[in-house]
Amino acid sequence: MGTHFAAWRSFQQDASVTKQKVKPGTARRTLRFARPYARLLAFFLLVVIADAAVGVANPLLYRQIIDNGILKRTAAGVLKPDVPLIIHLAIIVAVLGLLAGALGLLQTWLASSVGAGVVLSLRARLFSHIQRMPLAFFARAQTGALVSRLNNDVSGARTAFTDILSNVVGNLVTVIFILSAMFVLSWRITLGALVLLPVFVLPARFWGRKLQRIARESYDLTAAMNALMVERFNVAGALLAKLFGHHGSENEVFADKASRVAQIRVKQALYGRLFFTALLITATCGTALAYGWGGVLAARGLLDVGTVVALVALLGRLYTPLMGLSNAQVSIMTALVSFERVFEVLDLPPSIQEKPDAVAIPPGPAAIVFDHVAFRYPTAAEVSLASLESIAVPSHHPAHEVLHDVSFVVRPGTLVALVGPSGAGKTTITHLVPRLYDVTAGAVRINGVDVRDARLDSLRDRVGVVTQDAHLFHDTIRANLAYARPGAGDAEIREALRAARILDLIESLPDGLDTLVGERGYRFSGGEKQRLAIARLLLKSPDIVILDEATAHLDSESEAAVQHALETALAGKTSIVIAHRLSTILRADEILVVQNGAIVQRGTHAALLAAPGVYADLYQRQFAVPAAAG
Repeated sequence: MGTHFAAWRSFQQDASVTKQKVKPGTARRTLRFARPYARLLAFFLLVVIADAAVGVANPLLYRQIIDNGILKRTAAGVLKPDVPLIIHLAIIVAVLGLLAGALGLLQTWLASSVGAGVVLSLRARLFSHIQRMPLAFFARAQTGALVSRLNNDVSGARTAFTDILSNVVGNLVTVIFILSAMFVLSWRITLGALVLLPVFVLPARFWGRKLQRIARESYDLTAAMNALMVERFNVAGALLAKLFGHHGSENEVFADKASRVAQIRVKQALYGRLFFTALLITATCGTALAYGWGGVLAARGLLDVGTVVALVALLGRLYTPLMGLSNAQVSIMTALVSFERVFEVLDLPPSIQEKPDAVAIPPGPAAIVFDHVAFRYPTAAEVSLASLESIAVPSHHPAHEVLHDVSFVVRPGTLVALVGPSGAGKTTITHLVPRLYDVTAGAVRINGVDVRDARLDSLRDRVGVVTQDAHLFHDTIRANLAYARPGAGDAEIREALRAARILDLIESLPDGLDTLVGERGYRFSGGEKQRLAIARLLLKSPDIVILDEATAHLDSESEAAVQHALETALAGKTSIVIAHRLSTILRADEILVVQNGAIVQRGTHAALLAAPGVYADLYQRQFAVPAAAG
């Protein structure tokens, strides 16, 4: 049954893959990943040969048992069975049967081990490579497509790689051994039996195409059903469904998708059974041919009875591996295409890379200098792959510049605030400090070191950021905070929570620091999540602090508490703060007003308020109008 299933799976693979063109060198590159397992592969080949030899030996032993044991005659022609020989050979057959089972298990273990090892190194390398990709890559690539490369394509590569080892190599050696033995026993009956093979292979290919279409449809329907569940079962989707959805119609939509999945599975099972039935009929016809033709020859004294039995036994082991080999091209191309899709991502170089001679930014008070900075967002061709985007529209127009001639200095220990309308470029400016993007022109320097010349780990250690929508992993509070500073003790974590004015809340929870925050932190309110993010920042204790609307989700009481915590805990830090609520940056050492990607005003709150311009207008809208309305 196992060999029949392998053949069925081979014909179920998408034959259209053979029409695809893989890049030259893909096969050689794939083999390089298998090079560390050269000894295991050599051992695997020996096991395959031994398994094939055992598979041929047993039918030949049947021949000996019948001809030289059961039907043995004396010189006078009297039938005199050789009982000791029969028992001896029967024991050998049983031992070889056990050996064949052990070799089959060993063959499967070796193939799976090599395939799993190749995939492990490939998956780890791919994950590491994706981790090094810039923010622009993740802004364009579809998360599901990336996960698919790590899961489906890598797993597909493993399955195909294992199929090639177990089925293609194993089947090839088995067929060579069996056909050699059969031709030696009777080349006429062997050729006659092989004539029946096309009678099965041609219909099998027809059913194989049906199976391929059904398999593709099954994957699509299952993916659609899973997508619906994922969208409805995450917190945001569940909230939206409860607020705007209709329970009855939701059930009907899911039932329809689930029903279609169930129907396609029934169709898969039906065609699978037809496939097995056709294989059984072909094997039965081949057996009938061997017994009929061989029996007639044996009755006429032209062939031994034992030889007929051996031929039938060998024939029963021949059709499945022959059929598997007839579809070997699909297995090989499936493996190569899967590997190529993984290599496609590995070959995309990160647009932000550390220079070989990169230098460390020394810890301590830091000065930030923006020197005539211009910036445009990279195009899709520069940072992404079309196959990783759900909708990839080719564009031949260069991206427009979003920052123009931006120059300012943040002195050590001072706070500079960025204000201006939405879309003016404030967040983009802050992204250039930790080198989430590289400038198009000019330079960003920290303590005189161009961030493009700095070691990335040194840069990330010096800079801490709290964004407007703070992200928390679906893990414990302790793990989320320690992510910024691995190895931090509970006392240090509690001190950071105390400074962020949230320790009392955490200690009131039944599990304390071991409380799970939930997906994206949805078990906490917006203000609580923000204070946890600030605690994470305080635990890291960077020299440079960037706050992107960090207090936007806090109520007045929480905002005052966190502002006080930030003033005391971030004393002496070099800070850049983005604020739409001007009340949060009244004490900034300098305020930069950003509009249309350029700094149009700069100065203290008092100086900017006294001068006509964008800042005065913003302040008027936020404070004067509400006061008048009151």
